This record gives sequence, structure tokens and C-alpha cells, in this order.
Amino acid sequence: MSLEKIYGVHAVEALLRHHPKRVKQIWLAEGRSDPRVQTLIELASQNRVAVGNAERRELDAWVEGVHQGVVADVSPSQVWGEAMLDELLDRTEGAPLLLVLDGVTDPHNLGACLRSADAAGALAVIVPKDKSATLTPTVRKVACGAAEVIPLVAVTNLARTLEKLKQRGLWVVGTAGEAEQSLYQQDMTGPTILIMGAEGSGMRRLTRDLCDYLVHLPMTGSVSSLNVSVATGVCLFEAQRQRSVKAAGTGKKS
Repeated sequence: MSLEKIYGVHAVEALLRHHPKRVKQIWLAEGRSDPRVQTLIELASQNRVAVGNAERRELDAWVEGVHQGVVADVSPSQVWGEAMLDELLDRTEGAPLLLVLDGVTDPHNLGACLRSADAAGALAVIVPKDKSATLTPTVRKVACGAAEVIPLVAVTNLARTLEKLKQRGLWVVGTAGEAEQSLYQQDMTGPTILIMGAEGSGMRRLTRDLCDYLVHLPMTGSVSSLNVSVATGVCLFEAQRQRSVKAAGTGKKS
């Protein structure tokens, strides 16, 4: 079984906390002994994971990106299949919030979206198997540990998946610059699927046709659009804000 190299303090710490059995070896840059590294060493010891030292130039050669002096050898990444969605929904109380990325191909954007989705309380992130970014060391690094917590579900047919989710009572909200309704006018306190389109081209036509509502982000400055990961964060936290307000009014947790 080939191993992957995951790098960065947050990504490696998240693996040790949530999936320690996947971590086979941790490599630290020689001379690094700050508190963040000490935490990694303690977690590795608790989970019987070997820790070694390497010259920084060796770590530079192993990975592409800012490794922060921390690299781990781990078993291959896991991307969940469609059946995982039914399991998640079956055991979820309250109104689920799902994020769909329709053709987002940039790994940095995927990593940032995973981070925002986890922070905003989304249940899972759904992507099509084809023409979409997937879990890579870069995605994990950008996600700052979120990739180890929130499920990334890859589906063969996104339209079919959306139809099934709608049959389970979820409402589909898609983002489109030309939509008449603002994000802030849309009720997202119920079971909601938020769809963000690809960088530049937006949602595909079939995906758009399955949306129950289309919304736009009001732009008051000189720019006409936002980076997809930034727009995703705005939309997710508006959904979370609405849910928190509703929960405060009913005395329930969001």
C-alpha cells in the first residue's frame, strides 16, 4: 500500500486526533521544538506513532508547499461514496445543511471550502467524481484539519443525487449572479443544500434546473464577483446566522 505525505501542523494534528491509525510516521524538521510541535509529539506518543527528524531541505524535496517543518506518512485519503449521505442524514437531528461544489477544480478553493463548511456546521461536502478537485496533500493543508473531520462525498451523477436528496425533503439553493433574489432574502433555516458553481463558469445547466431557489450575493463595490471559496464562506455563514437566530428564538440549539 503506497503512503501519502500530508504536511502542515494543522493537517497532521487533525489526523492524529481524528484518524490516528492512518498515520504511520511523522517527520519533524531538525531543531524545531516549539509548543505546537510538542503537542504533535505527545499525540503521536499516545497513539504509538513513530516520530523522526529530517533536514528541512529533505522535507522541501518531499512535498510541494509550505510544510511548516511537519510531514507525515499516512495511508491513502478516503473520499466517501454516495451511500454515506443516507447514513449521515439518517442519524442527523435537526435541519441538515449540505454544501455542493459543482465542478470546483482548484485544490486551494476546495480546501478553503472544506474549512468553511466545517466551521459553519455543514454536514458534508458533495462533489462530482469527474472534473472536480479531490483530497490531496494541498487540499488538506489549506483545509487546516477540516478535511479530516467533514466528509467529502464524491458522486457519479450529481443531478441524480440532488433528486434523491430533494425526495428526502431537502431544498436546493443555487448561487447565480443574475438571480433576482438576494442571499439575505432566502430562508436557509430548513433542510438545505447550498450549491456553488465552478470557478468562472458557475453551475452547470442541469444542476441549475434542479435548484428550488436561485440567489445572488449583493455586490456594492467595483468588483463583479468573488472567489468561489470566499463566496462559499459568505453563504454558509449566512445560513448559520439564520439558524442561530431561529434557535435563539425557540430556545433550541442550531
